[in-house]
Amino acid sequence: CFGFPLSIFFIVINEFCERFSYYGMKAVLTLYFKRFLHWEDNFATAIYHTFVALCYLTPILGAIIADSWLGKFKTILYLSIVYAIGQAVLSVGSISELTGASASNLAPNIALSMIGLILIALGTGGIKPCVSAFGGDQFEEDQERQRGTFFSLFYLSINAGSLLSTLITPILRATECGIHTKQECYPLAFGVPAILMAVALVVFIIGSKMYKKIKPQGNIMLEVSKCVGFAIKNRFRHRSKEFPKREHWLDWASEKYDKRLIAQTKMVLRVLFLYIPLPMFWAVFDQQGSRWTLQATAMNGDFSTLKNTYFFSHVYLPQIVNPILIVIMVPIVDSVLYPLIKKCKLNFTPLKKMTVGMFLASLAFVAAALVQVQIDKTYPVFPAAGQTQIKLINVGEIPATVQFQPQSDSVYIAPKSESGYMIYETSKLQSAHISAAILNKTVTLDLLEKERYTLAFTWDSPNISSNLIWDNITSKPENGKSLVRFINSLNNTVNVTMGDKDFGILDPLSVTNYSFVPKPDRSYTISVSTPEAACTADSRKFGYGSAYTISLDYCVANQLSITYFDDIAPNTVHMAWQIPQYFLLTCAEVLFSVTGLEFSYSQAPSNMKSVLQAGWLLTVAVGNIIVLIVAGASTIDKQWAEYVLFAALLLVVCIIFAIMASFYTYIDPNEVEAQFNEKEKEEHKKDQDDKEKEAEADSRM
Repeated sequence: CFGFPLSIFFIVINEFCERFSYYGMKAVLTLYFKRFLHWEDNFATAIYHTFVALCYLTPILGAIIADSWLGKFKTILYLSIVYAIGQAVLSVGSISELTGASASNLAPNIALSMIGLILIALGTGGIKPCVSAFGGDQFEEDQERQRGTFFSLFYLSINAGSLLSTLITPILRATECGIHTKQECYPLAFGVPAILMAVALVVFIIGSKMYKKIKPQGNIMLEVSKCVGFAIKNRFRHRSKEFPKREHWLDWASEKYDKRLIAQTKMVLRVLFLYIPLPMFWAVFDQQGSRWTLQATAMNGDFSTLKNTYFFSHVYLPQIVNPILIVIMVPIVDSVLYPLIKKCKLNFTPLKKMTVGMFLASLAFVAAALVQVQIDKTYPVFPAAGQTQIKLINVGEIPATVQFQPQSDSVYIAPKSESGYMIYETSKLQSAHISAAILNKTVTLDLLEKERYTLAFTWDSPNISSNLIWDNITSKPENGKSLVRFINSLNNTVNVTMGDKDFGILDPLSVTNYSFVPKPDRSYTISVSTPEAACTADSRKFGYGSAYTISLDYCVANQLSITYFDDIAPNTVHMAWQIPQYFLLTCAEVLFSVTGLEFSYSQAPSNMKSVLQAGWLLTVAVGNIIVLIVAGASTIDKQWAEYVLFAALLLVVCIIFAIMASFYTYIDPNEVEAQFNEKEKEEHKKDQDDKEKEAEADSRM
């Protein structure tokens, strides 16, 4: 079919369904820990990363089972069953009715969830190195081009499954379900991935008779380990100069092990040696799900033309950018770019592709650093030790002048306006003298260091009314959220609501606490009511990462007049500026990851292909550990500097890898093994001839 074995289409569909299942479950897992199991942020994060690490460590176990015992087909089949059971157990564990919808007794839910996650980690990790290698096994030796296209299709199916699941499962989670109480529907969000895993299993079984199945050749990992150990020990015994050197240190194992095993071990170790620098790429790549997502929360996420699209938010947009670009880029690179390079007669080898990929990833982090510098410029300044910030708000109709004592600074404030936050030494802010028309008032200031305050006042003949407010906000709102509070400039006590949020009763010149705006990119109806009348006004769009004080000025014909005071300006750097860094990182992934999968397969002996795939996946786990170490040990305060650090580290590693790759000689494992097979046939024929001659000689005697 199009020059491909028909069996590989079952494998690609199987991978799509399995990746949908995995990424769909993973997309809502942290929220499940926090909102359903009621775990703290740090504990939920720790369990999440432990699960992910386990998913990338278990491939070693799956590879050993596949290459040494069951073979790839049976390993995929059996561990897929374990995988599907794990997804089903997790889905059942998320049903609140197991404990009568009681939040105080979640032990059964936690137990089932942990069992489910362990089974999922064993299943997904165990089959990871086997599926791609099993797909590669379906091709003949003369189908190298088709096999390369298969690995691109395989990677495309991974990202297509990831993209769709990341869009769908959060929507399923947001729906409400339950018998006793309605809440977020985690059973449905986990249940759909469980169904997709069952579909993946069925599709894989349907293609069973079409697969080319290579039988395992004993416990090859144990044999390789013994061979390496014996070579090292034997070399150490013969370290004296009186013993002649051998071409390769593994040749010291030739006294005990056959030449075929030694040659295969050499192939594997040569590739594993090249893997040593690779974790640094994954240390950079996987930060798109952590650091880059956090960067997005400090940006303007207002996509006006897509404002009603559920997934265009700070939470979901960063998760889908990479899969979308992968789905676009893989066919373009495979069908246009590589053939064009080949026509230009450029020798763009797999290791050169990977080197360019690492360089592009480094550039992606330089781009991220440049974006971060622009974001940092928009951050508000907060008071340091020994300092206090104060803002003056004149909510009245008469201009006023405020003079601080003993600072002696004088500030003019027009009607319905503010001064913005001013930083002073705390010791120099003891009082404020307010002058408005013919009225004067002195306000005593009892302020704390490193805090923000607002002094609100109004001309209220025959007095000046004032209110010193502790703002209780020392940082920009996280995760793109926005805050709002109200100050009552009316003469009566009122009840204030905005949308579905009730801010309660508000006396004249008093202030509500800050409250989060549910959706900062939309407008809300602000309502003010008294026993005699009610007034309404439509709010502005607050933007992401902002904080506002809204003054309730007056009410005429049921129309409320309001004034906005910016306490913290909204994010102004648009999230679209992240697209260049995502584009560069996606190009890097296509060149590095897709090529790495094919390279790992093509350079591995037939009996160790899954093992080498597992080694490739292990670099991902090590890369994540590097992030934890660098992020934990780093004393860098500026995020842009940390991005530059990672870019520099990856650039250095890229240069080292390029030097290592220049010494690598590509081999064809099939050709090497064919030579050994030919020699064994010749030796076997020679032995047969010798036996026949001996038998003939015996018969003559």
